[in-house]
Amino acid sequence: MPHTTNVQVRFYELDPYDHVNHAVYFSYFETARIEALASVGYDLTRLKEEGFHLVVSDVQARFHRPAVYGEILEITSSLVESKRVTSRWRQETRSGGELVAALELTGAITDGTGRPRRAPAGFLEAIEPLRL
Repeated sequence: MPHTTNVQVRFYELDPYDHVNHAVYFSYFETARIEALASVGYDLTRLKEEGFHLVVSDVQARFHRPAVYGEILEITSSLVESKRVTSRWRQETRSGGELVAALELTGAITDGTGRPRRAPAGFLEAIEPLRL
């Protein structure tokens, strides 16, 4: 089941056109993924303590309409596929049920030096409830 995170647009996230700057959405999406992982027991502290990192290896975003100051955005994070080293995610940002932005992301598990590494025991099973 997808995990949901809510974010309220802040004034300093706006571009000169009074819309959320496109780069800010990546921060929203990352925050939502981190919260989704924490919801299944893999917060950043645990990841670090177990000696692995989750890094983005590919990302594609599509912006459907601008978000503006004060708007409450609902971000859903869903696991699409998980393998020994990589996972694919789909995230959507909505406001009032209307699609604002969508992201498709591939993440990889690495050790502290950036070398690919298999998921630690229990990790793939823990994230399975986030599957679409």
